[in-house]
Amino acid sequence: MNPDEPQVSHMSPNAASAPPDKQSLHYIIRSGLAGGIAGCVAKTVVAPLDRVKILFQASNPDFQKYAGTFTGAYRAGREIYLNHGMRGLFRGHSATLLRIFPYAAIKFMAYDQIHYVLMPTQAQETGAKRFLAGSLAGVTSVFFTYPLDVIRVRMAFETSPRLVNGAPVHPSFLATASQMYKEGARSLPPTSYFNRFPILKLYRGFSVTVAGMVPYAGVSFLSWGYLRSTFLPPDKAMHRPPTPIADLAIGAMSGLAAQTSSYPFEVIRRRMQVGGITRPDRWLRWGETVTAIWKSSGWRGFYVGLGLGYIKVVPMTAVSYTVWQSCKRLLDI
Repeated sequence: MNPDEPQVSHMSPNAASAPPDKQSLHYIIRSGLAGGIAGCVAKTVVAPLDRVKILFQASNPDFQKYAGTFTGAYRAGREIYLNHGMRGLFRGHSATLLRIFPYAAIKFMAYDQIHYVLMPTQAQETGAKRFLAGSLAGVTSVFFTYPLDVIRVRMAFETSPRLVNGAPVHPSFLATASQMYKEGARSLPPTSYFNRFPILKLYRGFSVTVAGMVPYAGVSFLSWGYLRSTFLPPDKAMHRPPTPIADLAIGAMSGLAAQTSSYPFEVIRRRMQVGGITRPDRWLRWGETVTAIWKSSGWRGFYVGLGLGYIKVVPMTAVSYTVWQSCKRLLDI
C-alpha cells in the first residue's frame, strides 16, 4: 500500500449510526429493562396518591367522607400519615413494585416489538396502528401481571390491621395472596368455579381491566407517538435528541388523554377487585357493579377520584416515558 495515496474507506457513511436490530435478543432484553425501571420510578413518585385513590375508588367506608374534593384527598392522606406514618402512605407499594417491573417491562418491550412489526418505517406510521400497538402491548402486560395488581389493591384497601393472637398484623404480600386464595371456600358450593379453580380469585375484574386497558394504553401510545412525530420529527431532532423536558411534557399530555378515556373502567375494576372483602360469597359481575355505582352516585360515581387520578397519572406517565427514553439512550438502543 502506498502511504502517499489517500485512504478510501469502504464502510458505508451510515454504518456507524446504523439503527439497532429491534428483534435481536440484545435489544429485547434492554428494552424490557428500560421499561421496568421506568415503571418503578414512576410508581414510586405517585405511591401516596395511588393509596388514597384506591381507597376512594373502592368506597372504603373509613374514607368515603373525604371523597369528591381535592382537599379531601389531602385530608385522607394526612389521616393515614398521622395514624400509620409514612409507611401507611406506601402500604402495598412492595406489591406494586413487584408487579410494576414485569408489567412495565412487558408493556414497553411488547410495544417496541409490535410497533416494529406494524410500522417498520416512519412512513408507515398511522394513528390507527399506534393505537393498535399500544392496546396490544397493554393487554399483553396485563395478562401476565394481573394477579399482582389485585393483591396490591387488596393490601392498599385494608386500613386497619388484623388481630392475630391479640397483636395487630399489617397485611403482607404473601398473607394477602393466601387469604384471597382461601376466601369463600366454605360459603361457596363445591361446584363453584372459585372452589374448582381458586386461582381465578386473583383475576377478579380481569375482563373490565382488559376493556379499560384497550383505550388507556392505546390512547397513551397514540398520543405519545403523534405528539413526538409532530413536535420532534426525526429529521429535525437527528442531531439534537429530545430533551427530558420535552419527554416530560409529551408524556404528561399522553397521560391526561389516556386517563380521561379509560377512567370509568378503572372505577368498575377497583370495585370488582375488592369484591372478596365486600362480597366474599360470590363473584361480582360487570352488570351489578355498574348498577350499584349508578344507583349510589349516578354518572358521577364513575368519575370519583378523577381529579386525584389526573394528579397521579399525568406526572406518573410523564416520568414513565421520560425515564424509559433516558434508559434506552443509556443502554444504547
